[in-house]
Amino acid sequence: MTTTIPTTVLIAGAGPTGLTLACTLARAGVPVRIIDKSPEFHRGSRGKGLNQRSRELFDDLGVGREAAESGTEHIALRKYRHGVAVADSIAFDDRAPTPGTPYASGLLIPQWRVEEILRGKLAEYGVEVELGRELTEFTQTEFTQDGGGVTAHLADGGRIEAAYLVGCDGGHSRVRKALGIAFDGETEAEECMVIGDVRADGLDPAYWHQWFDEDAAIMLCPFPGSAHWQLQGSPPERDAEGRLIPPSLETFQRLFDRCARRPDIRLTDPTWTSVYRINVRMADRFRVGRVFLAGDAAHVHSIAGGLGMNTGIQDAFNLGWKLAFVLRGLAGPALLDTYEEERLPVAAWTLNLTNERLRAVVEGVKEAGVGTEAVVTDDITTLGVSYPWSSLTGPGPLAGERAPDGKCAEGRLFEAFAGTRFTLLGFGPGTTGALARALDGVGEGVGEGIRTVLVDDDDARKAYGLRGEGLVLVRPDNHVAMSVRPDRAEEIASYLKALAG
Repeated sequence: MTTTIPTTVLIAGAGPTGLTLACTLARAGVPVRIIDKSPEFHRGSRGKGLNQRSRELFDDLGVGREAAESGTEHIALRKYRHGVAVADSIAFDDRAPTPGTPYASGLLIPQWRVEEILRGKLAEYGVEVELGRELTEFTQTEFTQDGGGVTAHLADGGRIEAAYLVGCDGGHSRVRKALGIAFDGETEAEECMVIGDVRADGLDPAYWHQWFDEDAAIMLCPFPGSAHWQLQGSPPERDAEGRLIPPSLETFQRLFDRCARRPDIRLTDPTWTSVYRINVRMADRFRVGRVFLAGDAAHVHSIAGGLGMNTGIQDAFNLGWKLAFVLRGLAGPALLDTYEEERLPVAAWTLNLTNERLRAVVEGVKEAGVGTEAVVTDDITTLGVSYPWSSLTGPGPLAGERAPDGKCAEGRLFEAFAGTRFTLLGFGPGTTGALARALDGVGEGVGEGIRTVLVDDDDARKAYGLRGEGLVLVRPDNHVAMSVRPDRAEEIASYLKALAG
């Protein structure tokens, strides 16, 4: 027997991407369901870091503090050669928070904990992940009397009706395959790394230990509040016939003994083991009708730089506000076209960046005392990701770029941005009248609930590229939509009216 439960957005896949999207929609008051084929929640560390931009977005979602309490900033990387410690380093140790950028460092935190935090926030909106519910096929209609929708069929015989479907179901995405979307790129034929979660009692948890010898390597990364470490190491062992041996506690221990030369430490309690091969692919489309792709379902790349989980989170944040605006009747459906317009080029850039960073690490670790810090550049913070090409980008300084933090009359700008609406900033005490004119006649639609904030701080003005007084419109995903002089306030009203459709 099948059941039909009306909903607005159906999300397939309850990893960080799907959960971020669900939280973004639920807090905007959009009905959402999120399903996952797994019978239970994953406990593997897998992706293990939130970069600086994702930390800002987590603050916006109201989970930044909880994530910070569960993670580590500025962890020391201890590098070894032939079992001897030869160098320590701390990524981004030369950086400090600034008025415009609150996080100088990313956050080391296991993926299972990220998902747990997001599930907790989602539950506050009355939404729970539906486990053991595998999407098998779906149909969509565009031009029907009720506006169209998607009918999803599940392996358990269930059926879910939705206005939109978003595939956040990973690199092997069933949603992407059902759409017939190409996933072009390359996959290495051989596994290049073993990975898993183990206990390593007796190893100092103040360090991310990295043993790089000429012919083998192993790394053990600690997590606060957990007895388990993430292990990454040289390719899997082979048997006498040359076949790969599946990773196990025994193969992990042999690799550790070979590189670390620490007979006093025995690895125990493996809770997750896996192998990793380099897979660099990208979908040629992120949308077909009422179905979207996000995260690994849309793009996969090298782990160098730790951008997999972060890029998916940022995909979801971009798509979430747009779906919410359209479904709440605040903007026209054309707004949804800008998701692919903005995020597909970012995905292509990410693939190129991670390929280049992987080469840097592979070459770097050949030198004694060099470890994974060789991957570090400003690019991996993704604070510089912007959309200058977007049809949503208007005129003015910083248009399309990330909106900086700063002081304002009500506290911090990031506090003013938090939520699901546009924010209109007036820089200078003389912009009060211009703020009113900028919203004159906008009325219902995208202008609903716009927050206006007066800013009279020189550092903030400089951060926004303004020489004098001005108006800055900030999108719900905290990117600058446009900046104008006060005497051109009407241009903001025209922008908002056009977006409303």
